[in-house]
Amino acid sequence: MDFLRPASWEEALAAKAEHPTAVPIAGGTDVMVEINFDHRRPEYLMDLNRVGELAEWEVGEETVRLGASVPYTRIMDHLRAELPGLALAAHTVASPQIRNRGGVGGNLGTASPAGDAHPALLAAGAEVEVVSVRGTRMIPVDAFYTGVKRNALAPDELIRAVHIRKADGPQQFAKVGTRNAMVIAVCAFGLALHPETRTVRTGIGSAAPTPVRATAAEEFLNAALEEGGFWDSGKVVTPSVAKRFAQLCSAACNPIDDVRGTASYRRHAIGVLARRTLTWTWESYRTAERKGGVA
Repeated sequence: MDFLRPASWEEALAAKAEHPTAVPIAGGTDVMVEINFDHRRPEYLMDLNRVGELAEWEVGEETVRLGASVPYTRIMDHLRAELPGLALAAHTVASPQIRNRGGVGGNLGTASPAGDAHPALLAAGAEVEVVSVRGTRMIPVDAFYTGVKRNALAPDELIRAVHIRKADGPQQFAKVGTRNAMVIAVCAFGLALHPETRTVRTGIGSAAPTPVRATAAEEFLNAALEEGGFWDSGKVVTPSVAKRFAQLCSAACNPIDDVRGTASYRRHAIGVLARRTLTWTWESYRTAERKGGVA
C-alpha cells in the first residue's frame, strides 16, 4: 500500500486524478477499521489531514458550508443553532474520541446506510460539493447514495464540503441501538420542519440499502398540516395524523435481518421514532409561535 500525503487541495486533486483508486482518509474512523480487519486493502491511501480548508466551516446568510473534515465535536459546539438536527446526530456518534476525529465527509464517502449523519442531512436538504481537476459538482444529498456503501462520486472526485440550509424551524434526530453509547444504529430517523416553505422533510438510516427519505409520509403530512390549518393555528397535531405519518414512514423502509435487529423490528421502530420526533418538533414549533419567534 502506497501512502499519499498532499499538502494542499490542489495537490490532493492532482493525486486523485493520477491515482483514481486512492482511498481518501481524514478522521480514519471508518477506513482504518476496514483496513485493520483486512476487509479492505487499497493500493493507495491518501491522507488529507494537511489540507486545512477541509476542517473549516462558513456560516452564510442562508446556508452553512461545512468542510468535509470538520469533526462532529465542532458541529456540536459551534453549529447547534444553525444545524440542530446534525448536531443531535453528531452527539450520538460513538465516543468522544471518535467525535473528535470523524466528520460528515467520511460518513458520505463511506455511504454506509447506518451512518449517523445521513438522516439529518436528508431532512435538512443538504448538497454535497465534490471536486476533481475537471471542475466542481453540487450533488443533492438525495441523489448522492447509489447503493450499499456506494455513492455518486466519480473515481477522480473528492468531497470538499457539504452545504446545508440553516434551520428555519425545529429539527430532531433519534436513534435505536443495542446500548446507549459506542453503537451502530439499528435504525435512525431525522425530521426537520421548514416553516418558511410549510414543508416537512425526513431522513431514515439503517432501514434500507441506502439512507432514504419517506417521501409519501412527507407529502401526507405536508397536506394534512396545510389543510388542517396547523401552521397558522399552532394547534396540536391530531393522533390520527401522527399515526398515519408513522405508518407511511415505516412503509418507506426496506430493511434486512442482521445481528443488530430484524427487518420487522426496524420497520416498527422507525414508526415509533417518526411519531416521537414529530411530537417533539411540532411542540417546539408551537412553543416558538406562542412566543412570537422561531424554534
